[in-house]
This record gives sequence, C-alpha cells and structure tokens, in this order.
Amino acid sequence: MAQYIEAVGRRKQSTARVRIYEGSGVITVNDKPIADYFPRGGDIPAILEAIEATGKNPNAYDVTVKVMGGGVSGQRDAVKLGLARALLAEDESVRTALREKGLLTRDARVKERKKPGLKRARKAPTYTKR
Repeated sequence: MAQYIEAVGRRKQSTARVRIYEGSGVITVNDKPIADYFPRGGDIPAILEAIEATGKNPNAYDVTVKVMGGGVSGQRDAVKLGLARALLAEDESVRTALREKGLLTRDARVKERKKPGLKRARKAPTYTKR
C-alpha cells in the first residue's frame, strides 16, 4: 500500500488511529464503509468537517480508521480529532484553518467518578423524614 500519515485522536473512552493516503475519497472505519459504521445522520458531516476546513478536495484522500472503546459520540469525536491531526501532519499550513474551527483541541470532558454515599457522581439518595 502507499505511504500514509498517521495520527491518534481520543475522546472520553474512545481512541481512534487515523491513516490518510493519497487516493479517491474512500473512508473505512474498522474495515467497514463509514456509512455502515456511523449510520446516524450528523456523524459523517461532523467527521468530514476537518477536510472541508482545510479547503482541500475531500476526494483527494483515502482514510482508514481503527477505533476502539467508548460509545458512538466518543468514537465520532475521536475520529474527527485524529483526522484533523493527520491533515495537520501532512500540511502545516492548514493549522490556522483547523484551529479556527476548534478541530485541534482535545475535548477533555470525561465521566465524573461515583462518590461514596451517593447514587451517581452527584445524585444523592432521596431524603426521607421517617
């Protein structure tokens, strides 16, 4: 296979390893077409936002992704960050365009840990007088 550029994106519990090749616009996630892996409506446009922000032709790249852990939204955002980082590694001049859209910032929000005596991180048991 041709030479590729690789980058890693993370979000919540998800990790995505993204490789971009010069190609024809084929995107595969875990050996499936992207439309099969992310069937929800807004997921694919959110992922491709990184390529659109650079102003390059989306069909100029083939993208392969290995993503693991977490749920659908975390995986989508991990792929988005990994793709943005790979595009940046390929061409440093797109940094300002990606930065303006907020695509190079890792979203550090994660699930808060459960505290003792509570039902969840902050939800207290129902108060009963008697």
